Amino acid sequence: QVQLTESGGGLVQAGDSLRLACVVSGRTFSGGVAGWFRQAPGKEREFVAAIRWSGGSTVYTNSVKGRFTISRDNAKNAVYLQMNSLEPEDTAVYYCAARTGWTLYTSTSSFDYWGQGTQVTVSS
Repeated sequence: QVQLTESGGGLVQAGDSLRLACVVSGRTFSGGVAGWFRQAPGKEREFVAAIRWSGGSTVYTNSVKGRFTISRDNAKNAVYLQMNSLEPEDTAVYYCAARTGWTLYTSTSSFDYWGQGTQVTVSS
């Protein structure tokens, strides 16, 4: 059974940093993609960033480019999201996701497995 477990969320002030972690258990996705999504209250879940397990190619949504960095540790079967210069608009539940395919898709429907989410709250 595949499980994705996020950690690292919390309450911070604008301008602060947080690092989210997601550990995948139950299988490896050596040829696939891991991603981070977020969902703010009353809004749709939206794409944040994704990375290929093999090779490390990445893609980001425009609003986080230059502030967020996605990375992975294949040995630990883990993916991370370093978030710097946080803004109140970044407040959301952040979800880790994984897909078995190679393509760096950004839609929620393209991902096969999901974590339970971790809350990130940024105060102004």
